[in-house]
Parts: sequence; C-alpha cells; structure tokens
Amino acid sequence: MENQEEKQKHKRRIRYSGTHPRNYKEKYKELHPEKYPDTVAKIIQKGSTPAGMHISICVREILEFLQIKPGQTGLDATLGYGGHTLEMMKCLESKGHMYALDVDAIELKKTRERLEKLGYGPEILTIRQLNFAKIDEIAKEAGPFDFVLADLGVSSMQIDNPDRGFSYKTEGPLDLRLNPEKGVSAAERLRNITRQELQGMLMENSDEPYADVIARAVVSKIKKGTAIDTTTKLREVIEEALEFLPEHEKKGAVKKTCQRTFQALRIDVNSEFEVLYEFLEKLPNVLAKDGRAAILTFHSGEDRLVKKSFKRLLREGIYQEISTDVIRPSAEECRMNSRARSTKMRWAIKA
Repeated sequence: MENQEEKQKHKRRIRYSGTHPRNYKEKYKELHPEKYPDTVAKIIQKGSTPAGMHISICVREILEFLQIKPGQTGLDATLGYGGHTLEMMKCLESKGHMYALDVDAIELKKTRERLEKLGYGPEILTIRQLNFAKIDEIAKEAGPFDFVLADLGVSSMQIDNPDRGFSYKTEGPLDLRLNPEKGVSAAERLRNITRQELQGMLMENSDEPYADVIARAVVSKIKKGTAIDTTTKLREVIEEALEFLPEHEKKGAVKKTCQRTFQALRIDVNSEFEVLYEFLEKLPNVLAKDGRAAILTFHSGEDRLVKKSFKRLLREGIYQEISTDVIRPSAEECRMNSRARSTKMRWAIKA
C-alpha cells in the first residue's frame, strides 16, 4: 500500500523522441516556469515564447503614456497572463486599486493564483470574469478610472495550447473560442455556413485574397459529408484549394492564408468587432477627467475601429487629445518576441 502511494507521488515525466520536446504537453519545463527559470530564460533569449506563458508587449511605451501614480484606480480590460497588470500595479506602490477583466475562465484562474503568489491579492487587485464590452458594469463598482489598458491580442497561452484550436500548426479541435464555456465553436459555425457567408467573413475579417477559392473548397467538403472539426482538417482543405499556385509561391501563400482564415473564424465566433465597438463607445464614460486609455491592436480591422472611434470622439470634444500616429514596439523587442511585430498602440486622454 505504501509503495503504491509512493509511485503515485513520483510520476515519471512524459518521454519524448529526439533531444527536445515538440508536443505542447511534453514541454514540462516550459509549462512550470517557477521550477525551471533557467530553461525559460534561454527560450525567451532566443526570441521564442515558452509554452503556457505570454510575454507582454510595449510595456515601456504603455507605462510612459499612462503616467500611473500611487493612489490611482486603473483597469486592465484584458488580463490574460497578467504581465501588463503586474507592471501597472508596481507603479501604484500598494496605494490605489487595480481592476482586471477576462472572459477566459481557464487562464483567469491561473493568472489570479500567479499574481496572489507575488503578493497582489484582493486588497490591491480585483479580477472579474467579464467581457471588456461590459466595462460599464465594473465602472459602477469601481468608480471612474484614471487609466485603462486593452490589449486586443490573443494570449500565447491560448495560441500554443492545441486543445484550444487557435493554431493551424498543431492538431486540435477547431474551437477558437476565447471562452470555451460559451457560444459555438468554429467547427460548429462552419457546419451550416453558406459559400457567400464564408467568403464575406474571410474578406471582412482578414482581407483574404483567396476568399472565394477557400469558401468554395470548405463548403464543398462539408456538403459531401466531411466534417471540418479539427485544425489539421481545415489546414488540409486550404492546402488542397491552393494547389493551383506555382510551386515557388505555394508554401508562403498557404501559410498566410491559414493564418488569415483562422483569424477570420476567431473574430467571427467571438464577435470581436462587435465587442470592440461596444467597448470603444463605453470607454470615455468610465474614464475620469484627464483619464488615459491605451489600446494595443494586432490587425488592420481592429486598428481601423480604434482609429475611427478616437478621431470621432476627439472632434466631439469627449477626448482632449489622441495619438496622431501609431506607436510600435522597438526593433529590439520584436527581435526578442516575434509576436510583437504586428502590434500597434493608440492612446486617448479624456477631456
């Protein structure tokens, strides 16, 4: 009996072929950064993001703009891994309060525990599982905010975990929901979609040049009884549909079309444009006078919405000042974190 208990306590690590783990679940060192800091540091130094982690983008630029002072009240509208939240709380110096929102129940729990271990409990940080479109609800509890941050990017933890279905590179269920407890998955969304609807989605959400070709191929497969319910199956349909391209163009075109198709589906199943529009409309109402808001976007559709909203509200006198140009991460940051390359930051100050 005692020997059996000992065996349960000391489970052997997962074995993998080759010198380095490739499968997400085999990366036991990366998935436990607190136990293997040296391994994690080496991976980051190489410009990669360790599995299960997220490296916050534009931290210096965000803090320079927000000018956070001890005693203020702030909101991180998209908590994620909690990197931005942590840096903003450091600026508060244990005075004031930070609020944070996220729809992802899976990652929210992990982040709460991580930040509590670092000494940031409920006395300084309040976390809610809430879509950032509902910022008016948290504002009722917190009062007006001196600063607000929204990072619209999908977290690396979500992208890297094949069970979430965000990446075409690894086999997994075609899900793509930020909150897997609500709504329909991408696989369900495709089940009854029309060619015209899918083509429109690909064009509107990701400017896909082969939208018609991909839409025809996907809908044809589904009508013939093939369920496109995994990331691999969708990637294979795209590869097959683009078979007509010249050999020297094919590899690059397939990669980019896969990225754009997955992006378009993710935006659709999470109603990302509608949610962002609602957030932008409510944002000035939750800011205190002279309150500052910074938003990070990662594709042109998001950036257009933010830019238009900020310009309109500046003309209406609701904002006293907005960024005239986008702020981008430094070349050094992009070298250390390839996922930073598409980032654009815009800001606004409440009148």
